Amino acid sequence: MPSLKDLKNRIASVKSTRKITKAMQMVAAAKLKRAQEAAQASRPYASRMASVLANLSASAGAGGPRLLAGTGSDKTHLIIVMTAERGLAGGFNSYIAKLAKVKIGELRAEGKTVKIMTVGKKGREQLSREYGDMFIGHVDLGDVKGGNFTDSAIGLGQSLTKRFEDGEFDVATLIYSQFKNVLSQVPTAQQIIPAAAPADAETVDLKGAIYRYEPSETEILETLLPRYINTQILSAMLESAAGEQASRMTAMDNATRNAGDMIDSLSLQYNRARQAQITKELIEIISGAEAL
Repeated sequence: MPSLKDLKNRIASVKSTRKITKAMQMVAAAKLKRAQEAAQASRPYASRMASVLANLSASAGAGGPRLLAGTGSDKTHLIIVMTAERGLAGGFNSYIAKLAKVKIGELRAEGKTVKIMTVGKKGREQLSREYGDMFIGHVDLGDVKGGNFTDSAIGLGQSLTKRFEDGEFDVATLIYSQFKNVLSQVPTAQQIIPAAAPADAETVDLKGAIYRYEPSETEILETLLPRYINTQILSAMLESAAGEQASRMTAMDNATRNAGDMIDSLSLQYNRARQAQITKELIEIISGAEAL
């Protein structure tokens, strides 16, 4: 049985831990508000961009740009795994890594060649042990300040476009966590190359009118598609950032509650041990007095 001093030291240690988790919860809550606003603000633009892409690709037909039509093969797949730079966020990073492992397993079972690129340190750490030989790149988000992911998204989009044009892969799939609300972040796999508008993208009803584009639909798409890819990556980064802060806030809230429960349990144990020790000392004193 631990001594009174050991129990007292442990109670003090858990109290210090509770202060840290409470502070981290408050910081995450403050960051979540900004990240959530940024993610929600990006959705209308991404939605409108998808709508424009859907209309133009329908007008262009089968002879669209390579970024839209693809290479005609799906032999080589690139999986971009987007996680956080830091831990202490519950199962946020683990769920994304788990979905990536399932996707990689399915592709390998079909005989596909799989390459991996990671965005965020935690994804790299979780996947490198098992799939280290498949890695072809990594994007470090540790230097991003204030949630401004624009430069990182554009840099990654340009890198992916160049790798696709150089024939390094046929299909690129982005795996990230989509922010729903504070308690719900959904790991999502989204194909970004060849670019494809979401099935639920809003289309414009032309009502039988015939539109003639100047320049042509193909030329417009060649300019629009790289921007569309950059937009999808930026939107995923913002969704992931909001999901990370929500998951961290929830995890730290649970940790604070658990620390409080542990303090109560240890305090009860300490009081019982102290009471037993006092009772023992009284019995010894009384027994000694009677012996005299």
